[in-house]
Amino acid sequence: MDKRRFKFVIPSMVVVAVGATLMLRNYFQEVSTRDGVMLVVIATLFSGMIAYILFPHDEEEKPDPKPVNTKKKTSK
Repeated sequence: MDKRRFKFVIPSMVVVAVGATLMLRNYFQEVSTRDGVMLVVIATLFSGMIAYILFPHDEEEKPDPKPVNTKKKTSK
């Protein structure tokens, strides 16, 4: 697992979960608690998947290998 990518994914999931919960409480009181919880969970997981796919994945920089046989051959 790439820890760098999760630095972006987890906070975005938290923002979506909090936002969905607040919107359900303030604007959609007629939604039952069970359905509201399901909506929040599904929205949070979906946003996590989208963020995982869309946020950049930085490859670890590996040093270049040492050159082998760099001596010039002399002709006789």
